[in-house]
Amino acid sequence: MKILVADDDPQFLKALKITLHSQGYDIVTARDGVECITVAVREHPDLFVLDLGMPRMDGMGVIHGVRGWTEAPILVVSGRTDAREKVAALDAGADDYVTKPVSIDELLARIRALLRRVTLENAAESESPTVAFGDVTVDLNARAVFRGRQGRQVRVKLTPTEWKVLEVLVRNAGKLVTRQDMLTTIWGASHVKDTGYLRLYVSQLRRKIEPDPAHPRYLKTETGMGYRLDVTGAAD
Repeated sequence: MKILVADDDPQFLKALKITLHSQGYDIVTARDGVECITVAVREHPDLFVLDLGMPRMDGMGVIHGVRGWTEAPILVVSGRTDAREKVAALDAGADDYVTKPVSIDELLARIRALLRRVTLENAAESESPTVAFGDVTVDLNARAVFRGRQGRQVRVKLTPTEWKVLEVLVRNAGKLVTRQDMLTTIWGASHVKDTGYLRLYVSQLRRKIEPDPAHPRYLKTETGMGYRLDVTGAAD
């Protein structure tokens, strides 16, 4: 697996490169946002480890830039602790966010989790690329959602985080997905208590795909436990 590490701290960059090499990863590096985009286009990494506070182009610019053509996981490793910046990075397309300083063991665990998820998603996509319920069609390969009947479908615009929430439920259609499992899968193990974020994104999804968001037929809440995608649309 090839990992692109982008950070303007040469000591951090060197230390992480040595550590990741020792774990068997192929490492490429960049010291600013513009170089990161250039290296990414050339090397097509399987994972990004990205700082936000880089010169020439910051990490948010990089996330927006690469999300137009790659779905490779992005792990933000930043000294910025403001919750609003974390949410903005995740909404822009980052897959996980960890605040510096971070232990190397935790960082390696997060990298393994992201790469493992990619492997599982690729396998699942080859088996069941589309799921339909009501007038909604979810195309897992295209990472797209459509509403309407055949021939008159309109694409539903989702944020990257809304897509991740829906994708977890679609891949587990009919099954209860606990809040903790969803939070860990979408935002990482350090966010298992951030249930408010999850409620917000589920609410936003309901407004976009439910016939009556106040009385959801598909995105069901299992009180005190989590959520379930009911593709039958059965009434509670």
